[in-house]
Amino acid sequence: MNQYIRNEKYDVAANFDNEWIILNSDKFTVTKINDIGGFCWTLLQKPQTVHSLAQAIRVEYVGVNETVEDDIHHFLSNLLKLHLINYAS
Repeated sequence: MNQYIRNEKYDVAANFDNEWIILNSDKFTVTKINDIGGFCWTLLQKPQTVHSLAQAIRVEYVGVNETVEDDIHHFLSNLLKLHLINYAS
C-alpha cells in the first residue's frame, strides 16, 4: 500500500476562510484546496495512506460519503503531479 508525505520544500501553506493556499516557489504556482484538503495536508506531515486519510476524515467530518477513498486518491494524484507530495520511503 502506497504511503505519501508532503514535499518538505513546499511547507508554505495558509488557511483563509476554509480554503488553503500552498505555494510552490520553484514553479511559481499557487494551489488552492478546500478545508478537507487542508486537513489532509496537515496529516501529510507524516506518511499516510489513502486508507489512513479516509479514516481520519470520517472521524473529523460527519456525513462523509463512501466515495471518500476515491476522492482522496484523486486528490493525492493531483498533489503528486504538482510535486507537492512524494511517495514515502
